[in-house]
Amino acid sequence: MSKKARNNAGCDLDMTPMIDVVFQLIIFFIVTISIDQKLNEEIKLEYAKHGPIIEKEDPMSITVEVDKRGHISIKNAQFTLPKLQSIIVNRRKKFGEFPVFIRADKETKHADVKSVMDICTEAGLWRVSFVAMNEDKS
Repeated sequence: MSKKARNNAGCDLDMTPMIDVVFQLIIFFIVTISIDQKLNEEIKLEYAKHGPIIEKEDPMSITVEVDKRGHISIKNAQFTLPKLQSIIVNRRKKFGEFPVFIRADKETKHADVKSVMDICTEAGLWRVSFVAMNEDKS
């Protein structure tokens, strides 16, 4: 067998399937990142100019949103109170203590926010904070 025939023997790989897989992975990660960053845009936050500004959010934190109708959601996925309790209790068992941010509409009834706070308290979480706007944008 000549030298030329031996060198070309391993070069007949078809790269098309590998390129297809790479493009599929890129699309998957783009969609996953955009879903991860979704917040309920219907929620109008209250103005609190003296509150602390969070520069870097803890990756273990969870943001619970309560709209003005009292609907509870996490990343735009709505939950009932028992389901939210199950999620928080299971996460507490798995990861231990983690911060909870309550992002409630300024017209939300206090009873709806209190129910989320009660679930956190029952799960043994004490790092509960409220999300508000630093600047008045009304």
